[in-house]
Amino acid sequence: ESESQKPKPKSFWNVVAYSTAEEYDIVNLSKALKAQNVYIPCELTSNEPLKAPSSQALHAIAKYQVTQELRHLYYFEDGTVVMWNLPEIEQHAVIDFLKPFEAKRYDAKIVQSELDFMKYTYDFEAKKTKINDGIMTLGSLEKCPETICAEMYTLSNAMAMSVKLGNLECILSKFVEDIEPMMDDLKTGQPVKISREGVLKKSGELYALRHTMNLSTDLLDIPDFYWDRENLEGLYQDAYNYFSIARRTRVMNEKLNHCSSLLELVSTHLSDRHHVRLEWMIIILIMVEVGFEILHFIR
Repeated sequence: ESESQKPKPKSFWNVVAYSTAEEYDIVNLSKALKAQNVYIPCELTSNEPLKAPSSQALHAIAKYQVTQELRHLYYFEDGTVVMWNLPEIEQHAVIDFLKPFEAKRYDAKIVQSELDFMKYTYDFEAKKTKINDGIMTLGSLEKCPETICAEMYTLSNAMAMSVKLGNLECILSKFVEDIEPMMDDLKTGQPVKISREGVLKKSGELYALRHTMNLSTDLLDIPDFYWDRENLEGLYQDAYNYFSIARRTRVMNEKLNHCSSLLELVSTHLSDRHHVRLEWMIIILIMVEVGFEILHFIR
């Protein structure tokens, strides 16, 4: 077989997702990128310059090409960014640039420990785009660049959901560690080493976490973006299943329910203890009053 007939080896590039905050200010981020003039804001599903910015997501392409393969950035309102073909030093520069547009930034250790890393490549002999063994394969047979770009956005969206969920799972694990001593105290019959205000604060943290997961993100449902894009909805569902988002969300909600039950039990226990203390104070006051009356009667 001649050299010209041998199939060319596939090229692979990196795709990395970070969840750095609870939210991004996408509109002002888009303006800042234009002013910076290093990345060009584009339409979500094509490489055309952006006409009308969305508040939910932003796509940008590096203005200066280092290799033939373009460098893509996908920012999502829920505080996640997905970077295609960016070297590590450039990834850190992107994250630093994001800081003024973050709301409720996550701890840097969580961000680094929960980042998601994959490889991607193109298959010019297949139409179907798929994910397998940590590799995204973009089926490129008879597809225009806009279609491939739309599929890159879809894969980025699912990957962003996965890394966001990873951060929330990490935060919940830390929360469980914090309330573990309460369970041990209840189990051994020891006084619970937390105040009612402390329980209230922990309950607030728990409900904030539950709100972020179930109401502030699309972890439980397919985003509205895909309702009129059936060709992309199937790909999103495949990626959603690959990252086990439904199962992980269900498990996390079960853990949240258990934590909520424990805090409710501790709150009830502390309230009962408080009521008993009040009752004893009332009894002592009554006894003191009776003592004074007896002394008064004797005199």
